Amino acid sequence: MQVNSIIGTYECKADAKGRLMIPSALKKQLSVALQDGFVLKRSVFQPCLELYPMTEWNLMMDKINKLNRFVKKNNDFIRRFTAGVKVVEVDDLGRLLIPKDLVVFGHITKDIVLSSAVNIVEIWDKDLYEKAISGDEVGFADLAEEVMGGLNNDNNGVS
Repeated sequence: MQVNSIIGTYECKADAKGRLMIPSALKKQLSVALQDGFVLKRSVFQPCLELYPMTEWNLMMDKINKLNRFVKKNNDFIRRFTAGVKVVEVDDLGRLLIPKDLVVFGHITKDIVLSSAVNIVEIWDKDLYEKAISGDEVGFADLAEEVMGGLNNDNNGVS
């Protein structure tokens, strides 16, 4: 079953072993995915981690498996995209253990932000998250117009 969208931004704490308690509101949204497990990986664009429900990961792998491995760029992309990938589970207490190498990559210390990114969850160090979302509102307005301004799939004039 595909996860349509995950909603919300949640703050939590990681312990010294890299475990974090998944907030109950997020756990409810991920309830179907809890049995199948998750894939945790480095983000391509940001210093954060990405938590994929297994069904979402499988959909991504279906796309990636269509790439021609005899094209060097494709092979390089696959290697980089899957670097540090780990299968993880949420334990019976609702905790997720982040492997050490991913703790280092994501600069995970104590204060964490779990942020929905449509069908996955980004796991951020709180300070890095605040830095990533703060700043230039005019720049974001321009970005929003460039990325979303041409979309009007429903032809109803409503964005």
